[in-house]
Amino acid sequence: MFTGLVQGIGQVESLTPGGMTEVWIRSHYPAGDFQHGESIALDGCCLTVVEHRGQSFRVQASNETLRRTTLGQWRAGTRVNLEKALRAGDRLGGHWVQGHVDGVARVLEARPDGGAWVMAFELPPALSPFFIEKGSVAIDGVSLTVNTLDRDRFSVALIPETRRATALGDKGAGDRVNLEADLIGKYVARQAGLRTSLTVEQLEAAGFGSR
Repeated sequence: MFTGLVQGIGQVESLTPGGMTEVWIRSHYPAGDFQHGESIALDGCCLTVVEHRGQSFRVQASNETLRRTTLGQWRAGTRVNLEKALRAGDRLGGHWVQGHVDGVARVLEARPDGGAWVMAFELPPALSPFFIEKGSVAIDGVSLTVNTLDRDRFSVALIPETRRATALGDKGAGDRVNLEADLIGKYVARQAGLRTSLTVEQLEAAGFGSR
């Protein structure tokens, strides 16, 4: 479980495809600060540390992870948001984030608005039931508030600190991001009888599948 409060920005050192895609990440965490098998969120995707050396660590991604997230687009040098798993007793400053990406969406626009930076995104039809105006959403693992909401798009506003402390400021129109809808919203929708299991076919039919 995570909070969506990014702790730092890591950088992809290498990405090796195979039966399992192997990814080495250079982090800001001190050397020796990792535990074998611990969970860590990379751009909002919960993965497992399988090896670490110094400030770098290795994770593995299955084909399912590549299909459902932006991880398959990463290259050496790609900057990614990092957050370690929440510990009992930690402050919950964002919102409950599982690190289970619900879908991928494209950035429609990114522009200044006063001192803020407004970003608009496509809203996959399958995720629409879980979004409400002023509700929570995790975008590349960053806990944000839905500012405006339309049938097929939504927007958020980034304060300068969020742009500085996360990799979202690297994104522009046409780039893709990981979305995780609010956990509470998904359970409410489930109780209301809405389908919450998003398949690859659903996402591709809506124009948000892997390509």
